Amino acid sequence: MPEAETTPADARRCTIAVVGTGYVGLSIAILLAQHHDVVALDIDADRVRMLQDRRSPIDDPEVADHLANRPLNLRFTVEPKEAYAGAEYIVIATPTDYNPETNYFDTSTVEGVVRDVIAINPDAVMVIKSTVPVGFTRELSARSGSDNILFSPEFLREGKALWDNLHPSRIVVGETSERARGFAALLQQSAEDPDVPVVLTDSTEAEAIKLFANTYLAMRVAFFNELDTFAATHDLNTRQIIEGVGLDPRIGQHYNNPSFGYGGYCLPKDTKQLLANYRQVPQSLIEAIVTANTLRKDFVATDIMRRSPRRVGIHRLIMKAHSDNFRASSVQGIMKRIKAKGVEVVVYEPGLAEDTFYGSPVVRDLEQFKADVDVIVANRMSAELEDVREKVYTRDLFGGDQ
Repeated sequence: MPEAETTPADARRCTIAVVGTGYVGLSIAILLAQHHDVVALDIDADRVRMLQDRRSPIDDPEVADHLANRPLNLRFTVEPKEAYAGAEYIVIATPTDYNPETNYFDTSTVEGVVRDVIAINPDAVMVIKSTVPVGFTRELSARSGSDNILFSPEFLREGKALWDNLHPSRIVVGETSERARGFAALLQQSAEDPDVPVVLTDSTEAEAIKLFANTYLAMRVAFFNELDTFAATHDLNTRQIIEGVGLDPRIGQHYNNPSFGYGGYCLPKDTKQLLANYRQVPQSLIEAIVTANTLRKDFVATDIMRRSPRRVGIHRLIMKAHSDNFRASSVQGIMKRIKAKGVEVVVYEPGLAEDTFYGSPVVRDLEQFKADVDVIVANRMSAELEDVREKVYTRDLFGGDQ
C-alpha cells in the first residue's frame, strides 16, 4: 500500500472538537491543541472540571506535563452544541466495548455522536478514532446518510498515549480524499518526529489494519507465554530460550516478556472482534490466539496453587506500569481461578476507591499487604516487592512491559 505524500505544511489552523477524554481522546486533543483551536467534550462533569483545572484524570506523564506546563489552545465542556458548532473536524474517541453476546463492538456511543453532529453541524468532517468492526464506517455512512464520516485508527499504549501521538509509528486515514490528506497533515504537524509514514486507504481497509495489528501483538504475547509455559513445565531456562530465539533479526528482542496473558482495554476485545469478522472465512490462527490466552491463565493459576497458598495477595490489578486502567487485565483471570479453588485472595490496589473487588478485600497499606499474605501474585515485578521476593510469583523475566 503506497504511502501518501502529505506534509505538515498542508495543515492550516483549524477548529476541532474531540469527543471523549480517555487515553485516546485526551491525548489527541492535547496533540492538536499545540497548533489548532480544540474543544474536548465529555459527559462526565467531574472529569471536565478536573481538566479545566489542568489536572490529568489518567496516568500518563506526558499528558500531565502538557496540561500543567505547555501552552495549549484547549478548552473542555460537557455541552455538545458548544463543542460541535463551528468545528471543521470532530474526532470521535468514545468507548466501544466488545459485547460477547452479539460478538460485536458496542458502537452505540459512536452512533450517538454522529446523530448529534448531523443535527448540529452536518458540514463537519467526523473522524472516528474509536475501534470499530471491519465494515462499520461504510455501513454507518450509508445508514446515516452522511458522507462526512472517516475512520482513522489509533495505535497507542496506555500510559504512553500522548508520547505515541507525538512519535507515531504511522498515520492511517480511511479515505483517499483531500480532506483525509488534510487530517493526516494535522497529525503530522503536531508530531515531534519528521517523516512519519502516512497511509491513505479505504475505510474498511483502515479498520482491518487496526484489528490485525492488535491481533498480531496478541499473537506475539501468546507465543512467548506458551514458550514460557513449555519451559516452566520442563524445568528449562525461559530467559535463555527467549534470548536465543530473539537473536534472529526477523524476530528481535522486543515484546517478548512473559506475562499472565494479554489483557487491558484493546487486545482482548480487538482479537475477539476480528474473530467475529471471520464468520464466513476459513481460519484457525485467530481463534487459537484467543484460546491460548485462556490456557495461559489456567497454567499460571495451577502453577500458583502448587505453592499450596493459604492467602494470596494480588499486587496491582493494572496491566503495566504508568497505567491506571485494569479493564480486562489478565491478573483478574488468575484471581478468579484461585478463588474458585477456595483460596482467600486480597488485592493491593492503592488507586481503587472501593473496599472490595469482586468480593475480595482491597488493601492500601503496602507493608500490611506484604505481611498478611503468603504468596504475592504480580504480573510485573516491582522494586517495592524486592524485600519479599521469596513470596512473589511472577513470570516477568525482563523487568518491563517490553
